[in-house]
Parts: sequence; C-alpha cells; structure tokens
Amino acid sequence: MKGNCIRAAAALCAAVWGAQAQATDVFNLEGYGPISRAMGGSGVAYNVGPAAMMLNPATLALMSDGKYINFGLDVVTTDIRVTNTATGESVTSGNHGNNNGPYFAPEAAFVYRQGKYTFGVGAFAEGGLGTQYGGSSFLSRTTTNDVNTGLDNFSRLLVLRIPFAVAYNITDKLTVGGSIDAVWTSLNLGMLLDASQIGSLASQHRVSGSLVPALLSVPGLSGGYINFEHDGIVGGGADAWGIGGKLGLTYQLTPNTRVGLAYNFKTHVGDLGGHATLTAVSSVAGNIPINGNITVHSFEMPAQFTAGISHTFNDHWSVSADYQRVFLAGVFKDINVSFVQSGTGANLNLSLPQNYRDINVFSVGAEYRYNPSWTFRAGFHYAQEAVPNNMLFAVIPGIPTTTVTGGVSYAFGKNDVIDLGVSYAFQKTLTNTSQPNTSVPIKVTHSQLNAAISYQKRF
Repeated sequence: MKGNCIRAAAALCAAVWGAQAQATDVFNLEGYGPISRAMGGSGVAYNVGPAAMMLNPATLALMSDGKYINFGLDVVTTDIRVTNTATGESVTSGNHGNNNGPYFAPEAAFVYRQGKYTFGVGAFAEGGLGTQYGGSSFLSRTTTNDVNTGLDNFSRLLVLRIPFAVAYNITDKLTVGGSIDAVWTSLNLGMLLDASQIGSLASQHRVSGSLVPALLSVPGLSGGYINFEHDGIVGGGADAWGIGGKLGLTYQLTPNTRVGLAYNFKTHVGDLGGHATLTAVSSVAGNIPINGNITVHSFEMPAQFTAGISHTFNDHWSVSADYQRVFLAGVFKDINVSFVQSGTGANLNLSLPQNYRDINVFSVGAEYRYNPSWTFRAGFHYAQEAVPNNMLFAVIPGIPTTTVTGGVSYAFGKNDVIDLGVSYAFQKTLTNTSQPNTSVPIKVTHSQLNAAISYQKRF
C-alpha cells in the first residue's frame, strides 16, 4: 500500500512528463525552481523559495512565516545533431517517437514556517536525459556487413525526488537544515552495437555470460541491439525506488552578507529492472529477437558539495554566487547491464565504459527589485565537461557547459507571486572516433532552451 501511494504521488507530479531532456550538468538541471534558474542556478545562500529543498534545505528558513503552496512547470527544448564525420550523414534527435521533446516536468511543494522551524515537502525532477534518433539513420546501420536494421536508437532517463525537509534557526545568524528524499529512477534505452564494438568490448573483458556462444554462432552476425522501453508519459522500461538526502546550513556574516553550505548525498536506488529484448542482427537471417529481463546495476546519482554566498547592496540590488563539486567519477565509471533470457535463464553481461570525471560548477546571479510588484533577474552558469571524448555515446550526449539565464517575478499582492526563469545552453560540440562506444567517427552538437514557471501562494 505504501509503495502504491508513493508511486501515485510520483505519477501525479510527473503526469505530463513526456521525457527528460539532457540536462546541462550531465544529468542535473541548471538550478531548481524559476528563481534559481534565473540566477544562474545559484541559491545555496539565497532565498529561492520552496526549491530550496533541492539546493540547500536550510534556506527554507529565509522565507517569511506562514504556509505556502507552490505549483510549477519546467519546459525543456533541445537541439541535438549527430554527424558521421566519415560520410557526412547526420541525424537530429526528436520527432521520431515517445522519447523526443519538448519535455515537460511539473513540480509541487508545500512549506510551513513558524518561529525557529520550517517544514517542507515537495516533488521535483532532478534531471535526466532524452534522445530519439529513429530507425532510418546511420546509427541504425551496422558497419559490419552494412545492414540497415530499422532499429530505433533512443534514451530516456527521469530522476524524480520527493524531499521531506526541515530547517531550524539555531541562532539569529546560524540555520541548519536537511531532507530525506524518496528517489525514483526510470530509464528507457534502445541502442545498437556493431559487431566490431562487441568485439572491442570482449577484448577488454567487458562481455560475458552463457548467451555469448549462442550469439557468436549466429551466421553473418553484424551487431546486437538492446531495447527496454515504457511507452507511457511517465516511467521507463527499467526502474527502481530508493532514497537520497541533503544537509545544509546558512550563516549571516553581516546584516547584508550570508554564506551557505550544502551536501547532497549519493542516492541509494540500486539496480533498475524490467522487461527487455535483445536482438541479434544477422546479414543472413535478419533481426533475431530474444525476450527476457534487464538489470542496470547500481545506477545512482552523484554526491554534490556546494558552497555559496549572497549579498544585498540595498533595497533594490542583490547578488548570489555558488561553487559546486559534483562527484561523477564514483558513480559513472561504467554502465553495467545484465540480460537474462526468459525460460532458459541464459544470460549476457555488458560493461559499457564511461569514465566520467568529477566536475566543478560555477553559478552567479543578480536580482533587481524594481518595486513591490516587479523583480528582474539574470545569471551565468558554467559546468566543466564530464565525459571524455572517447567515451561519448550518441544516445547520451551530456555535453553542454555554458549557460546564460534570466527571469522575472510579478507579485499580485503580499501573498501571491508568479516566477519565471529562462536559461539558454550554448551549442557545444564533442567528437568520438574510438571504439567501443561508437563504430563510426561521430560529432555531436547540442544546445537547449529551458524555462521554469511557478505560482506561489502564502496563506
């Protein structure tokens, strides 16, 4: 019953989530909520409203006393193109199926603040990725025996957090906070590996299992295709529930200057599981599907440490800046996948190298309060490149690094406000000419435009 209630809450909060677009910090969005989004993703020492549950729960205490409800929506549009640099062929992501954009991610939150205590609960999309290239491009053609498979290449990842947060004012200057998060991770994936890629993985001892001899005996073996997918607007072909959490604090250095620290723990979701199809591609017999179950092992979101500062110059101007360290190397060294054939129990294990690097992320934003009704914001966001060139997958293009942001708030009165934040990630290009993650030399270009809007009421 408890699991059904949590799943129902997730479905309600993600009810119009078509798929999650590739976020600009690999799998993370560049700020949560429209205020942080407009200020470059900063906010660990600044009042960003209920979205503090995703950044630094201690800043919930910066809100005024009262009860708050907040409803919002993220909209993400991407421009992703993959080019075969050897032939000049190219394909764009989108308009091919259920995993393409634009992408919509609702959010909801409730906050209660009274005296020294603040409590909050919400549901927010943390991040993910989304691509869909269809089944007619060079990505669906093997280089071994030149077979047009017609198989779709796609990905869709959604990481949803449901934080239960609390903040406490220890003194007039020091506030601490934390959250325990229910985390739901769901993944769709359709990916063709050429026979040469499978051979490269085998030479690195990254392929094993009792299905291997049967697959190698397929006449004219040209490639292998793995596919697990949920076609609905919510969820993935492989998913799992787990937990996460955050700790944070703020300290008022001067009446106008505040510092903040936050630590977001690595999630503990574990293995994602679901039904899947493994297809052997033969130049003689065509596509040979095998039904079974898939397990994606230890698929976690990384730990993050963030330090920030904010300063108010006068009644009109404020600034905020954050530094963040994202510990990707500990969770995305390899993507380990196991397939077990239905009925026979025969299995295939793949270990796909990623070797992501830990990255530094810098965010800065400014706010101008024009009058009690209108507030304007702008910011800048930069995240170091995490994926090495020779590890790039076409279906996982986590490459944008530089983003500019802006936004506005309009208060209808003391207790009603609409916030809007917009961010544009400049086009970034990355190439990969190396096995095993591509069979042909590819160039990927990726830019995107994100927007977040919310309505908040205090009562």
